[in-house]
Amino acid sequence: MRTGIIGTGRIGSTLARILVAAGHEVVLANARGPQSIGPLLAELGPAAAAADPAGAADRADLLVLMLPHAAVRGLLPPDALRDRVLVDATNAFGGPGTPADLDGRTSSELVAEWYPGARVVKSLNTMHYETLAVAGTAQGERLAHFTAGDDGKAKEIVAGIITDLGFAAVDTGPLHAGGILQQPGGPLFNRPLTQAEALAWISH
Repeated sequence: MRTGIIGTGRIGSTLARILVAAGHEVVLANARGPQSIGPLLAELGPAAAAADPAGAADRADLLVLMLPHAAVRGLLPPDALRDRVLVDATNAFGGPGTPADLDGRTSSELVAEWYPGARVVKSLNTMHYETLAVAGTAQGERLAHFTAGDDGKAKEIVAGIITDLGFAAVDTGPLHAGGILQQPGGPLFNRPLTQAEALAWISH
């Protein structure tokens, strides 16, 4: 499966590295253009390619948004992601360390509204990039990555990638309820948990 990643900052670059290490192909894009991704491509080798955001969306089997939430709207034509699995790994902040006020909605619900027909899954947004870089190959119990969404098959696809990366996939439920748990201000955000710890917490 070829994964597109829009956003090549610390977290996006880290995801690209561990995907390639797990045998996946990646297509990378950012706001600065494909030429800015050259050093990362040289590091990742032939399993990685660069494109503009539209090209990454077109060439990928699954697309991950790892850029500021405020940059997502209008990034692509509204119909560009119809029937595609779209992982919203963005986090909406109103200020440094302060969750944005979204009037009771989740960031992923807004993404789903901006890209109608996309199979949106909230995932890969709760873990610090330094933990993401090493935890999947560490000894001991796997740490959890969470999936929230209204499309069960799309969540299964994302869960498969999470497993490939050496983590445990834990379903937090629908896009609204699960997204609230995962986004900034929620109880699962930036809180490394093993699969058993995560399941115990969610079952309470």
